[in-house]
Amino acid sequence: MVAAAWSALEGADAIVHVVDASAFVGEKPSGADAHARADSEAIAAKLKQMDIPSILAINKVDAVSRPELLALTTKLVEEGLYTDVFMIAARKGDGVADLMRTLVERAPVGPWLFPEDQTMDAPARVLAAEITREKAMLRLHDEIPYDMVVETETWEERKDGSAKIDQIIYVAREGQRKIAIGAKGATIKIIGEAARKEMEAAFDRRIHLFLHVKVRENWSEERALYQRLGLDYEA
Repeated sequence: MVAAAWSALEGADAIVHVVDASAFVGEKPSGADAHARADSEAIAAKLKQMDIPSILAINKVDAVSRPELLALTTKLVEEGLYTDVFMIAARKGDGVADLMRTLVERAPVGPWLFPEDQTMDAPARVLAAEITREKAMLRLHDEIPYDMVVETETWEERKDGSAKIDQIIYVAREGQRKIAIGAKGATIKIIGEAARKEMEAAFDRRIHLFLHVKVRENWSEERALYQRLGLDYEA
């Protein structure tokens, strides 16, 4: 995914670098904030190295104080990399309309690259796995920040037009499996319900979703698993 993202920059009409404002609060962030800050700094450095002007979107501005936000904005703008700066709070929708308006203005008019009624170009099994992974991450981001991946194991078409989907959520340790399942299965049930609703909207059909959580200690090193997920292991 990382390789695909960088390779797509050459033909991009606009590039938006989204920075998590809360990750830059304090001198030494920890946990997920430390990862987010390191990733943002690495992306900015590479964009500067490639000499690619970009749009800066500072997210979660509602989570930091005005002095902290001003200091962060000044620091990033001084890099000389960004053509525009937007302050947004994506969860609330604040500032998002202005960013979208700018992106629409910069998108050239052209023919449809896909059929007008086609809403995605990813294989359905991959998209379904990503939907579940997103819901799991939103629910478990504090407890299991990165040691989790989802694989669509089976996809069964049914005569009534619905689909039965079995998915496996792989985690690295037994303790993480227990957290993902939750007390009496409460957590995995919440994740499954949220994922099923989004899949039904995306695929425009009824979905019967069954989730299983399994421990796979070294899943991130398994080339075959990456290939089944449609990812490039060498990236």
